[in-house]
Amino acid sequence: MTILPREIFSPEHVTLRDSARKFFEREVLPYHREWEKAGVAPRSVWKRAGEAGLLCVALPEEYGSAGFDRLASAILIEEQARLGLSGPGFSTHSDIVAPYILNYGTEEQKRRWLPAMVSGDKIGAIVLTEPSAGSDLRAIRTTAVREGDEFVLNGQKTFITNGQCADLLLVAAKPAQGFGSKKLTLIVVEADRRGVARGKNLEKIGMKAQDTCELFFENVRVPVNNMLGEEGAGFPLLSKELAWERLQIAIGAVATSTAALEWTRDYTRDRKAFGTKIADFQNTRFRLAEIKTEIEIAQAFVDRCLVEVNRSKLDVTAGAMAKYWCTELMGRTLDQCLQLHGGYGYIWEYPIARAYADARVHRIYGGSNEIMREIIARTIWSGAPEA
Repeated sequence: MTILPREIFSPEHVTLRDSARKFFEREVLPYHREWEKAGVAPRSVWKRAGEAGLLCVALPEEYGSAGFDRLASAILIEEQARLGLSGPGFSTHSDIVAPYILNYGTEEQKRRWLPAMVSGDKIGAIVLTEPSAGSDLRAIRTTAVREGDEFVLNGQKTFITNGQCADLLLVAAKPAQGFGSKKLTLIVVEADRRGVARGKNLEKIGMKAQDTCELFFENVRVPVNNMLGEEGAGFPLLSKELAWERLQIAIGAVATSTAALEWTRDYTRDRKAFGTKIADFQNTRFRLAEIKTEIEIAQAFVDRCLVEVNRSKLDVTAGAMAKYWCTELMGRTLDQCLQLHGGYGYIWEYPIARAYADARVHRIYGGSNEIMREIIARTIWSGAPEA
């Protein structure tokens, strides 16, 4: 539906998009309402995604992946968002957890975990947020104290995507007690280790087909060879990956906005008020024209950021700008499109209603939009943002 051609994609990307669209329409969409009620998608769909080659697509081929790039990852995010599918949490698994292992793990760690993530045999979750630590990672209180060849892990985490179904937990913890320190250790914790406990599945406003829960660690012993990078040196590693993680949120936000525009265009063509199609009212036409224009502008910026991320050159500020602007755009778009649906926009069976509920969290996770503004503002005066 874009006016400007998206020239960043190759013929291979176009083929992948077609495959991904068919997979989501066949394997996810018919069951999504059921998964929303359950609060989690079954492991079987992860296996089918792995068999279809749609998990961890940007990993090198030697780990079982198709060996695409991050443009391919963007395609999968877009196609899932296009259908209004809040789950499963494929992108967290494929494009957040797996890259940490790829970029900072040893070769032994990569071969131990990545092929199983590609196949869907192992599901990954990133475990950062705590009851008192959200956007500010320095507030993390979970500890990983080294005892010989093991870490002893203690603490509580919350709002963990894939938390109910994950096998591999990428945990950020402090090497010792202390509030406000930037020293963090990244450890991959197998979820079946003694002392790991899952809390209840959290009942959310939206994103209902994506399981989100609390995790508890009580004297969990993990071998030192499960650590990514060096002890206490995890904060810079997290910072390096944040720009891409935030761009992923922006990608989904623009795709959701585009879908909302299409749903609203179709609805207003069919629905009448006072004997006139809703689409024929000037208010409708002008509102949708404004939305269309903003989406085109956002898509152009996101695509430029995708070029940079594919060259490993996307900086923190650009990622923050994309995340902030595109999620704010999505919020405005969904609110206006729901309004044009009238009362039906408030009914859960309509995709606009579910997308409206799903969208709200995008301005919070990945670093709240207030934090994004702070990151951007710092560059105006100093030119040196912090993640």
